[in-house]
Amino acid sequence: MNLVWTGVMLVGLGLLLVNNVDIAMTSILDGGSKAISLSLKLWGIYAVWLGILRIVEETGLDQKLSKLFNPLIRLLVGKTDDYTKNQISINLTSNLLGMGNASTPSGINAISGLDKGSRYATSAMIMILILNATSLQLIPTTVVGLRVMAGSTAPSDIIIPTFLATSVNTLVGILLVKLCGKIFKDRC
Repeated sequence: MNLVWTGVMLVGLGLLLVNNVDIAMTSILDGGSKAISLSLKLWGIYAVWLGILRIVEETGLDQKLSKLFNPLIRLLVGKTDDYTKNQISINLTSNLLGMGNASTPSGINAISGLDKGSRYATSAMIMILILNATSLQLIPTTVVGLRVMAGSTAPSDIIIPTFLATSVNTLVGILLVKLCGKIFKDRC
């Protein structure tokens, strides 16, 4: 597959350079500049949210969130240790606040806490993966922030559609994990 993509890239680049070198080079440089600019903007957004998550951990708010989410965590992943519960609650909270990639480290820590040394993923580990991937969002702060930076006149217009879409995604994901867990219970 790498050979196919390499061939496609080389043929495309060759055609760009043969047809119009000026436009090709301008497009490549402009695209690189825009990519770096977007990366720096995202870096700023993620730095803020990761800082907030660090404050949550340092102030002990993660334990309070863990107690708040305990019935939900027990329903979704079963009984687990306090550290893993804290990581799951941070993951859920950061997803609810639309922090996207900032929630990934806590999701990885939660899955590591659920790992019992088996070579296979358990239903609880898959549930965390699904919760992180479907990312139920009350307020999609990262996307709203990007829309503000892009000059949108109404950056918060996506809140209700995002909540509806992520609610359906998350619900379907949870139901499928529970269903597959029942069907393949001997493997999980």
